[in-house]
Amino acid sequence: MLSCAGFRAGQTLSKMTTMRIPWRTLTAKSWMASRWVYRLHQLELTGRPLDRVWYFAYGSNMHESAFLERRGMRPLDSRIGRLEGYRLRFNLEGRPKGKAAPANICPDASAEVWGVLYQITGREMLRLNATEGVPGGRYRPNWLNVEDADGRLVQAMTYMAEGNADDGRPSLRYLSLLREGALAHGLPEPWVRFLDSVEPAE
Repeated sequence: MLSCAGFRAGQTLSKMTTMRIPWRTLTAKSWMASRWVYRLHQLELTGRPLDRVWYFAYGSNMHESAFLERRGMRPLDSRIGRLEGYRLRFNLEGRPKGKAAPANICPDASAEVWGVLYQITGREMLRLNATEGVPGGRYRPNWLNVEDADGRLVQAMTYMAEGNADDGRPSLRYLSLLREGALAHGLPEPWVRFLDSVEPAE
């Protein structure tokens, strides 16, 4: 945990809370500092900033408004991806509580998850992690073998979290990002129909 020696005793908790995002963003700009911070959270940061890596998006990051605009990513390549042995879940607690349930994936040998493979640099991956609360948030990055549209396996980073036993309902706005992103990237029709069948929160 980084030192808080620079904070005065009179500062409020709310003010300290507002410092968390800039701290994580600033750390993401330094590869060496990030290695140290990741190690503190029992995560390994390998490679170099300009190395090309694959990221597998199965949630809102499939949509350009989330991935390109809000997160500021500039992928070098993108393609359809299929992750075998995992199931798409909506078992995380979102905001407002009880009316939002972000996407998650959990191991399930009988299932598969379709999404988008993005090729980005290691430095962009750090920045993406920071926007997803990594390290220290609920998501943890995992490196898994994902099959692309040509049947080739690529090792890609994706996010997983400890979820609830039961699924909730995602908000209609969030679910629309998944549906529109899946259509825009040409994901298989059965997967699009599956997303259409998910009931949003009221």
